[in-house]
Amino acid sequence: MAKTLYVGNLPWGTTEAALADAFRPYGTVYSSRIIMDKETGRSRGFGFVEVADEDAEKMVTAMNGSELGGRQIVVNEAKPRQG
Repeated sequence: MAKTLYVGNLPWGTTEAALADAFRPYGTVYSSRIIMDKETGRSRGFGFVEVADEDAEKMVTAMNGSELGGRQIVVNEAKPRQG
């Protein structure tokens, strides 16, 4: 199983690969995605990382409040989408 982590306050230039690489030292990363603004094509400053269930808590603890690209990021378990 996998869990999805929300990552906020990302620097505008963060790539999906860089986001995944930042989390890899703490466990298994399945995928990452940066949410882009449809009109401008620029990053909206947040994204999601899909990680192994057993590594999720460790990653949140390690990465929440850490620095990525000069900004202090916010990491927590993503809430399910409201349908």
